[in-house]
Amino acid sequence: MATQLSEAKSQTELVISWEALPKDFKLEDEPVENTGQPLLAGALRESLEISGFIQPQMLIASNFGLCATVNGQFIAKAPDWVYVPSVNQVVGNRKSYTPNLEGDIPAITIEFLSDSEGGEYSVKRAYPPGKWFFYEQILQIPIYVIFEPDGGLLEFYQLENKRYELKQPDENGRHWIDVMGLFLGTWQGTKEGRSGYWLRWWDQAGNLLPWAVEQIEQERQRAEQERQRAEQERQQKERLIAYLQSQGIDPNNLS
Repeated sequence: MATQLSEAKSQTELVISWEALPKDFKLEDEPVENTGQPLLAGALRESLEISGFIQPQMLIASNFGLCATVNGQFIAKAPDWVYVPSVNQVVGNRKSYTPNLEGDIPAITIEFLSDSEGGEYSVKRAYPPGKWFFYEQILQIPIYVIFEPDGGLLEFYQLENKRYELKQPDENGRHWIDVMGLFLGTWQGTKEGRSGYWLRWWDQAGNLLPWAVEQIEQERQRAEQERQRAEQERQQKERLIAYLQSQGIDPNNLS
């Protein structure tokens, strides 16, 4: 049975309920705008996974149906990236997610700005509603991020009094996300053949959460530093032995 959230007091008020995805409902299977979007979404998850942030009860997904029933009409929208802090049941192969019915409301959703109709900003209220309206008024997701990959523009919106308000970054160009304990910001570089702007995570101390290739490079550098340190110690020991021998002292007989 649906969990009723509101009662219609006028013809314009929304009646929202939370119901599971109908078995015969077909999620929109829109083609990906470009090959860069899956890379952007995957990179966001990768650094979280490597850092040990992701826990079994969390839901992190891309192009994944978020569901709600509004005025008797079932709606599913697929954000480019979404983070849900806790779900009621860990399911290995989810096709969709209905907030409140299946767990927490998503804490943050991210859209990569498309080259076409700009549906990321749509406040269309009539069925089917626009993405902005769906996230802000129906799901009431606390943080909505719109990222323009080509130019690196990051728009960070926070829900205040049931409206999204644009927030300015800190002095480092990053936004603090309290529920995650992480900063979100932009970074310019190359990964998997794509050069340009990326969304990246930083911890509270300002350390960049690495990707796998970066972690491997960091480990290689640490190993090289350890090798150099060991080599320096070996050379110092040899010089000391040579000095003692020059003074007629047997290094092996030192007490």
